[in-house]
Amino acid sequence: MTDSKLNGLLGLARRAGKISLGHDAALTAVKQRAAHLCLVASDASERLYTEFARAVQAFGGNIPLIKSDYTMAEFGQVLGAKTTAVLTVNDRDFAKRISEIIGRE
Repeated sequence: MTDSKLNGLLGLARRAGKISLGHDAALTAVKQRAAHLCLVASDASERLYTEFARAVQAFGGNIPLIKSDYTMAEFGQVLGAKTTAVLTVNDRDFAKRISEIIGRE
């Protein structure tokens, strides 16, 4: 993925401490209703996507769940992590802007 605006915004949200990376952190953010957007890597398993779809439905039905164009390695590269299959954006403004850039409000 080479969308520099999206890369920059994800990096900024990460530095601001507004992103939960990885399965456990993202699931906790959803359960605590801290998440405003949930992104799943394009090469993540269908089981993981289904698990988060159920969690979003159960704990915060209005949280957008998007299967992104980013792979796990690309998420890791953009966010300075090893690899990650799922992340949540825990700030309403960052989530809104990221959704706009992705094109799925």
